[in-house]
Amino acid sequence: MVKRTFWIQKIHAAWKKRPVVWLSGGRRAGKTTLARMLHDAAYLNCDLPSVNRQMADPEPFYDSLKKGTVVIFDEIHRLNDPSRVLKIAADAYPNLKVLATGSSTLAATRKFRDSLTGRKQMIYLPPVLWSECMDEFGIKELDRRLLHGGLPEPLMSGKKDTSFFSEWIDSFYARDIQELFGIRNRTGFMKLLHLLMRQSGGLLDYSHLAQLSDLSRHTVKAHVEAMSIAHAVYLLSPFQGGGRREITRRPKCYCFDTGFVTFVRGWDSIREDDRGLLWEHLALDTLRTITDDRSLHYWRDKSGREIDFVIEGSRKRVDAVECKINPDDFKPSNLAVFRSLYPEGRNFVLSPNVRTLYRRRYRELEVSFISIKGLEQPDIIR
Repeated sequence: MVKRTFWIQKIHAAWKKRPVVWLSGGRRAGKTTLARMLHDAAYLNCDLPSVNRQMADPEPFYDSLKKGTVVIFDEIHRLNDPSRVLKIAADAYPNLKVLATGSSTLAATRKFRDSLTGRKQMIYLPPVLWSECMDEFGIKELDRRLLHGGLPEPLMSGKKDTSFFSEWIDSFYARDIQELFGIRNRTGFMKLLHLLMRQSGGLLDYSHLAQLSDLSRHTVKAHVEAMSIAHAVYLLSPFQGGGRREITRRPKCYCFDTGFVTFVRGWDSIREDDRGLLWEHLALDTLRTITDDRSLHYWRDKSGREIDFVIEGSRKRVDAVECKINPDDFKPSNLAVFRSLYPEGRNFVLSPNVRTLYRRRYRELEVSFISIKGLEQPDIIR
């Protein structure tokens, strides 16, 4: 079993702030395996009817535990009243450490009548990060990570198994979408999901998607929201700094895992032209891990000039991140336009072909060329 040290440390750090940690992520991302890596924990599988009956009155269970015990509620949304179970733990048993897992955010089910404000820390578990591939999974080939994706099972497989991705999509609809959101139009939903995976990384156009999926625009928006809550897609909002010619409303939509992008496109290998977009997905996973989602954006103007990722800081400071497979392909023209509007902040080019951070000057611009592992270092982007 691969020991995912980074995430174990992240969970323990979250417990120092709040008694309850909500660990969410896409189906089969490895949440259960990660939870079971926590030593001396009381593990409860909330899919079991016996656990549901036991948690109808959780006090005797909590009373039986020693101070400092780790309690794991796996797939906690299966309980009849999960927010009550977590609220009692946080308020009446603050010396316990609670980890609750689920394939979606708290907004996914009406069972969570209480948002647990002030009691929880949220952690999103993405597909296996590229730095984890190299450090813990022993995978050095970038193309393998791009093609197979980052869900542990297909990632560790020697050959890409398309049946895994077909079964995942069927299970996602049946277990996450139908049960949590009550969406019954399977054909329309599946067509839309495949379209979003195929167009991953592009600007979201609800009207065009409605035409292609034979759904109404309102239904498309509702379905996309459900997919976002259930972590199948991620909506990256545009940076709105006040420029007159900026894109200010249309988000970019990313599939949560590169394996599904290559699956719906029918790719059995990675070509030279494929790497750039897929590398952008891996960069996004890392940026979501080390920054607050609310501060993460892209920037684009109406002339089509674009910055891949923009991170808002304090006092009008805005960091810019461009993704390049080959760092020598970087051209500073888009960045120069962006910095003419927003001069404060650092500039990064993120590349898998950079080992040690180095800097270059392009007239008045200073640009740092950096690897994903370098980007994860403290105080680089925070």
